[in-house]
Amino acid sequence: MNIKMVMRIQSWILLIEAILMLPPLLISIVVHDPEAVRGFVIAILIAVAAGAAGWYLTRNADRHFYAREGMVTTGLAWIVMSLVGCLPFFLSGRIPNYIDAFFEIVSGFTTTGASVVPDVEILGKGILYWRSFSHWVGGMGVLVFFLAIMPVTGNNNGFTLHILRAESPGPEVNKMVPRMRDSAAILYVMYVVLTALDILFLIIGKMPIFDAFCIAYGTAGTGGFSVLNSGCATYTPFAQWVTTIFMLAFGVNFGLYYLMVMKKFSAAFKDEELRQYLLIVLASIVLISINVFGRTADTGNMNDTVRNSAFTVASIVTTTGYSTTDFNLWPNFSKAMLLFLMFVGASAGSTGGGIKNVRVLLLLKNLKRNAHQIFHPNEVRIVRMNRQRVSEQTLNNVNSYLTIYVLIVIASVLLISADPGNFSFETNFSAIMATVNNIGPGLDQVGPTQNFSIYSGLSKLIMSFDMLFGRLEIFPILALFMPSVFRKNH
Repeated sequence: MNIKMVMRIQSWILLIEAILMLPPLLISIVVHDPEAVRGFVIAILIAVAAGAAGWYLTRNADRHFYAREGMVTTGLAWIVMSLVGCLPFFLSGRIPNYIDAFFEIVSGFTTTGASVVPDVEILGKGILYWRSFSHWVGGMGVLVFFLAIMPVTGNNNGFTLHILRAESPGPEVNKMVPRMRDSAAILYVMYVVLTALDILFLIIGKMPIFDAFCIAYGTAGTGGFSVLNSGCATYTPFAQWVTTIFMLAFGVNFGLYYLMVMKKFSAAFKDEELRQYLLIVLASIVLISINVFGRTADTGNMNDTVRNSAFTVASIVTTTGYSTTDFNLWPNFSKAMLLFLMFVGASAGSTGGGIKNVRVLLLLKNLKRNAHQIFHPNEVRIVRMNRQRVSEQTLNNVNSYLTIYVLIVIASVLLISADPGNFSFETNFSAIMATVNNIGPGLDQVGPTQNFSIYSGLSKLIMSFDMLFGRLEIFPILALFMPSVFRKNH
């Protein structure tokens, strides 16, 4: 294990994080919020001091870098980033408990949107901006940003590939162009352009400029932190439709956007995962609209019903977590549909969370093949995705991922069920599903009009790590707890 190189990257991450805190610091200065200014200044100084010290001490780091270094670097970076990133919340006194502050920023960076703050409007604009901006930073990945902007000497394809694979969601990461650093840069250019378009359309939809930036950051990162206690319910129907469309857009594999830029429209629209994703979304909107029509005050006419259903489906399937209505009041069938969408999630290679559509698709294809071979044992069949053969290793990785995923969910539900609050099973199960899948709101006492402050500190720590497990697809965090990963002759 190349510990020095791993720590050197942590140093760069801290320095980058310090720079990212400058805009919310400036906002806090402009709006005359001295508590927030103090919190950001101290946090920036700590990040710069720790980053500079680490950079100096690792100046002679060996450049050798392999898959296990990529996993450890990624898992450790997100924890370090969260430990420091929560300091403005804590030091400003806006979230006076450090564990609560840690939960909040982990929820931000992992684009979960689960909050422990009952009244977000008292946080102040600087804190609100940092809270929403953390979604945007974590959506594409701070390490992808690092790869896109930082010069790395020598042949760095192995270095960049291992980090990009560890941080990017989905079964595997392929190069869009020969150099992985160029792939990272292309990803961020598309990310910035789509975010800018979202902001523009929200402003056209009469959303306040500050709100438009914050909501667009959460939409792009498929996060879900709102700047109003009412969520997105008070914005215009046009702004809600814009948010719905962009949530769905950010739930699509960014590799398909690259194909479109390269004018390979046929290849993009024939993608099997995209077709399944769109089919699930459309079917869910139709079924939920039929089921909830006329059942609540905000579904009294068909226009409101379809808009709220579409917004909620987009929010849940992309694991964004915004809300325009209290879906906790919907009939059981619709709530069951939402739990299904929590499980499936968005597409691989997107900023969304969940299991990912491609894994579900590969699992179904593999089950179909295995069932066929039971009755035709001598026939050899292969699994194909987009007419390309899927390797057995990829299929095994999908099965391993799903196995560990289920074990984490079961263990987490059991652990938080021992919480002194003695909450209902629906509350505990949906809380874990909402955090592991990086969604935000759950059901019952953690529904869209509630928050996670009801849980004890231990339960919040468990769910914080669940959010990290979900965002980093389990293995980078799991690697930190495996002694064999750190052995020299591994």
